[in-house]
Amino acid sequence: METVNLTESQKKSRRGRNIALGAVLLGLVVLFYVITLVKFSGGMAG
Repeated sequence: METVNLTESQKKSRRGRNIALGAVLLGLVVLFYVITLVKFSGGMAG
C-alpha cells in the first residue's frame, strides 16, 4: 500500500479546513442546544 506524503503547505491547509469544520459543527451544536432550551422554557411558561 502506498502512502501519500503531503507538503508542509498541504498539511497547513488541511489543518485549517479541519479547524473550520470543527468550529462550524460546534456552532451547530450550540445553536440546537439554545433552540431546545428556548422551546422548553417557552412551553413551561404557558
